Amino acid sequence: MGNSGNNRMRGGLSLFVAGATFGVVGAHPALAQNTSPDDIWSRSNLLGDMGGLRSTLADHGVTFELNDSENLLGNVMGGVKSGATLQGVTNGTVEVDTGKAFGLPGGTFHVSALQIHGQPLSASYLDTLQTANGNEAEDGTRLWELWYDQAFFNGKADIKIGEQSLDNEFIVSANSNLFVNTMAGWPMIPSADLYGGAPAYPLSSLGVRLQVKPADNQAFLVGVFDDNPGGGSFSGDAQRLDNHGTNFNMNTGALWIAEYQYSLPGNFLPGTYKLGGWYDSGHYPDQRYGADGLSLANANSNGNPLMHRGNYGIYIVVDQTVWKSSADSARTVNLFGRAMGAPDSQNEIDFSFNGGVTMTAPLPGRDNDQAGIDFGLARISSRAAALDRDSGLPARGTEELLEFTYDAQVTPWLAVQPDIQYIVSPGGGILDPNNPTHKLDNELVVGLREVTTF
Repeated sequence: MGNSGNNRMRGGLSLFVAGATFGVVGAHPALAQNTSPDDIWSRSNLLGDMGGLRSTLADHGVTFELNDSENLLGNVMGGVKSGATLQGVTNGTVEVDTGKAFGLPGGTFHVSALQIHGQPLSASYLDTLQTANGNEAEDGTRLWELWYDQAFFNGKADIKIGEQSLDNEFIVSANSNLFVNTMAGWPMIPSADLYGGAPAYPLSSLGVRLQVKPADNQAFLVGVFDDNPGGGSFSGDAQRLDNHGTNFNMNTGALWIAEYQYSLPGNFLPGTYKLGGWYDSGHYPDQRYGADGLSLANANSNGNPLMHRGNYGIYIVVDQTVWKSSADSARTVNLFGRAMGAPDSQNEIDFSFNGGVTMTAPLPGRDNDQAGIDFGLARISSRAAALDRDSGLPARGTEELLEFTYDAQVTPWLAVQPDIQYIVSPGGGILDPNNPTHKLDNELVVGLREVTTF
């Protein structure tokens, strides 16, 4: 596509986002006027009770969900090239309450699958560390999770066994999840530093997780999982190695993770604080040195990296409401932050952070909407930067991200989310493949996410 085509794409995308935002914000009050239980605009999902099927299954302990997210994102400035892509994911989930279904109280059986389609933006257009869309993944249909959870001691403890995705329970920030960039979901360090990005969307691993709740506002989570969802080498593409999610690899190492969660008691504004860490018993390649002690950039090196036994990281997560409107109880201002560190010798990224502010019910009559600003930072480890210098390249540093988003709940089953992202020093300051004498220019990404619950 020539420059004129790119300009038309930029203009069309901008108009589409602006028009959608205006239409969504303007349309919702009118929709809210019709609140009949059978009204398509007020039901919780698009297909409703499906002629009584949902309620009948629920009476027997079976629930199912189907939702679809479509993400139209375009790079309008800087980066590798300008252009836009559309990528989506459909997620289907079935859960069985074994108490209702089989007379086994406290048990839950869960299975979920993903159908991923379209083209991701980041690899071809941006070359960033913090990918623009948290749903970016290889096309295909794959099993996601398959587990059984059993509660004990009146719900004070439970144990979950089976194929699990860690990003559904560990290192989660409720306020950060609002945003589109992948940094807002599964953080940068495990995404870049662990085998295949760790057992997290769209991957999972066999494992066991124990949760204990000593008080209503406290919880301890600890789990051990296979550390390599794809089952290949550290540099292998885990999604392609396990393109259907059914490899169930158990041959590399064990990933241990533990997290303590504390919520402020009821006389405070809502706040949740989490402290955790992980340890992986697998082998990890050094970011600079070979097994012969020479830099991997040295012409005399044998090219085999020095291998480290084990890898680890620590993290903290904060979600805190700092203001609540006395006139509108739905309107709040919330702060959030997640920081994580890992050793530099075997990790490309040794520090990552994302944090910002969100507001619920930001506009009058829009109690179910949210708006927010997120800042993300990923820092290249000193060992990886030293290899850059050994190779005669500019040493990479940090990549920064600023994201602005507005999540508009058009109906209970449809949300539309305009989004803007600005990336400073893409890739931490890598060279432009189209002009190797210069670094990649800062990038501006605009787009729209749509989520439908069926």
